[in-house]
Amino acid sequence: MAPEIWAAMIGLAVLAPAVWLYNRLVADRNLARQGYADIDVQLKRRADLVPQLVEAVRAYAAHEKALLTSVAELRAAAIAAPKMVERFQHERLLGERLQNLVLLQENYPALKADANFRDLSAKLVEVEDALQYARRFYNGAVQQYVTRLESFPDNLMATAFRFQPMPFFETADRAPVKVAL
Repeated sequence: MAPEIWAAMIGLAVLAPAVWLYNRLVADRNLARQGYADIDVQLKRRADLVPQLVEAVRAYAAHEKALLTSVAELRAAAIAAPKMVERFQHERLLGERLQNLVLLQENYPALKADANFRDLSAKLVEVEDALQYARRFYNGAVQQYVTRLESFPDNLMATAFRFQPMPFFETADRAPVKVAL
């Protein structure tokens, strides 16, 4: 065989796996980005509910001003956060405060009886459920992507083309549920 054919075969033997590894990294990164886009949609839906919930609660629980202010400030901070990591931190805290806001209905029976508040609470629960599913998908996609970035031989390609890891979207740690028998 001619040396040109050997050179072409060796070149193809090196180039084909490199192209395959690169494309696999791009596909995993795009899957994680799609997961982030899904989370972003749910976070925007939740952010749209916040002002309405705050107004509904304000009418019945005006002296809960600290919580209402905290929710409004966290919403603004989450929307304005320039980086994913910062946004995820603000969104996690916002989720906790919204949970506290909804729990106020236990202390205010009139609030619990308000049809608008019940409707907004139901919408919030629906959005939080959708957000949980989107978060699971995103975190799974990020885990797969980060695993590829750290695994040989993908890490060689990732380093050469400067692929960067993406942050996980973690929720607040929950204490174990204690059941009294």
